[in-house]
Order: sequence, then structure tokens, then C-alpha cells
Amino acid sequence: MSKRNKLLLERLKEHIWQGFSPLTQRRLCAFAKNKRAFVSLVIFGAVFALSLFSEVIANDKPLIMKYKGKFYFPILFEYTEQEFGGDFPTPADYRDAYIKQNVEREGWMLMPLIPFSFNTVDYDLLSPTPAAPSSRHWLGTDDEGRDILARILYGIRLSVVFAFLLTAVSSVIGIAAGAIQGYWGGKIDIFMQRFMEIWESLPQLFILIIVASIFVPTFWSLLIILMLFSWTSLTGMVRAEFLRARNLEYVKAAKALGVGNGRIIFRHILPNAVVATVTFVPFVLSEAIVALTALDFLGLGLSQDYPSLGDLVRQGKDNLQAPWIGITIFVVLSSLLTLLIFIGEGVRDAFDARKNS
Repeated sequence: MSKRNKLLLERLKEHIWQGFSPLTQRRLCAFAKNKRAFVSLVIFGAVFALSLFSEVIANDKPLIMKYKGKFYFPILFEYTEQEFGGDFPTPADYRDAYIKQNVEREGWMLMPLIPFSFNTVDYDLLSPTPAAPSSRHWLGTDDEGRDILARILYGIRLSVVFAFLLTAVSSVIGIAAGAIQGYWGGKIDIFMQRFMEIWESLPQLFILIIVASIFVPTFWSLLIILMLFSWTSLTGMVRAEFLRARNLEYVKAAKALGVGNGRIIFRHILPNAVVATVTFVPFVLSEAIVALTALDFLGLGLSQDYPSLGDLVRQGKDNLQAPWIGITIFVVLSSLLTLLIFIGEGVRDAFDARKNS
């Protein structure tokens, strides 16, 4: 990189850094000084970024191919067998020997690093399933002949995206409910507290069993069901913060000046309440991942059409003669949850005023 580009990059970083408030700068510096949390964030971000490109890394379709002088992109578009010398107007199977021979004779194809998708069954295995790790399947296969590494890549993306969505929606609902309770108090607070006590006492597992017996849960239906029971995790904290802040002098002064309730809530009290809840977000994320994995393990979660980490846990239990399945999924899940816990501890310390004063 030239000196001019380095200078421009440094100026850009300085401009972005100056855009943060002094308090935010102190918190970012405090988080960066926590090496365990910072390294965990980098590793977690790198793993999640790789999982976002799972189709490019692990797929049974070529990334790009050239046939009879024409370029094709099977990873983006679907082509039929007839376009590559086949007989049927069905989607092309690029692992089929006849199709491969035609393409190699008239051109070439570039396969991903892992030539298997999460649902690709390898019918060319030389050993019974589940197959042990080899140069063909780096982490082995499950009992249906599917590549474990590919399923882990897709499964991490599914679990993390599910956890992010569940945490975001649940946090918005929980923070809103806690703000209403804490700011207005009185009968509204009492009524909502009794409602939450009844709601939290509902048997969540039984409801999931009933739902799973009526129809096969999908990504969105399972997200809605878990959201109905997880929004209460942050409500108590936000309620306590609003109960404390509504009696402070600056809130009373704002009311005396005729400032509306909405402005007081969103401008003066909510930012302080959100600071207290942000420190718990990584822990809520880890709980969401555990919840999805546990439901899939029990058979109450996503169907077999989804790449599930919980399904690998179940297969590890059912195939004790194939220890690589259980060991692999244990390492993946424990590492993923440990990284989130370390990140959460770093965020908590960064927002702790006593440690940053």
C-alpha cells in the first residue's frame, strides 16, 4: 500500500473515530483492552462471515464452468441436463459421471473447496455410513452420508441468524413492555406484572409439542413461538431502570417544562435503560442458540430440510460407534457459546462505569 493510501486510510479512521462521543470512545477502548473479549469477537465474526458464504465454500454445484465456449454460473442459476448433453429437462447433476465427462471434454468446471452441500448424499462412499474422516470428507459423514463439515457451516449460519433475529425482536418487545410498566407504574404496572407471571408459568415445552404435532415447524413459525416466551428476559431490568429514573430531577424538570411523555421516554430515560440491557445481549444470543439446538435435538424444532446443529447432536447420541460426530459437534457448540460468553463479559465490563471512570 502506498504512503498516500495509508494516509487516506488513517484520516478515514480518525474521522470515523471522531464521530463517536467521548463516552462511546472510552467504552470501545475498554472493550479493546480486554484481549479475551476482543479476540473472541474477531474469531466469532470471522466464523460467522465464513458461514455467510457457505454456498461458495461448500456446494455440490460448480462456482463457474465453461462449456462449448460459453460460461455458466450454476451456483447462481439453475440449468438442465440437456444444456450439457443430457437427455432430460431436469436440473443438472454435476456429480453425475456422464455430465462430468461432457463438460471436461468440451470445457471445464471450478468446484467449491468442499464439493458437498449440507443436504448432499454421497452415494460413492467406499465405507458404510457414518463414514470416518478422510480426504474426501474432512470431518466424516453422518448416518445418511452427508458431509459433516458442510452441515456445520450451514448450521452455524442458521443458528446465529436465528439467534440474532430472536434476540432483536424479543429485545424490542421486552424493552417496550418494561418501559410502559416502569414509566406509568400504578395499575398498569400491577396488571402487566400479573400477566407476565401467568405468561411465564405456561408450559413452553408442552406448547411446542402440540404445535409440532399439528404441523412441521418452519424457521419463521419456530421463531415466532420462541419469541412469544423469550421477550420477558429483559423486561424486568428495563422496568426497574424506568422506575428509578422517572423520579430523578431531570425527568421531573422535563415534565414541569411541558415535555411530552414520548420525548421523555425515548430521549431521556430509554438510552440509560438500553445501556443496562446491551450487556445482556450476548448472553441472550447464546440462550437462543441453545434453545434452537435443544429443540432440534428433541425433534421439536426444524425439519430435516434445514441444516441443524441439534440434528448433529442427536446423530452423535444415536451413533456412538462414530465418535467423530459427537466430538465435532461438541467442540463446535462449546466454542461458539464460549466466544459469546467472553464477548458478553467484555461488553459488560466496557459499560461498567466503575471500571471506566
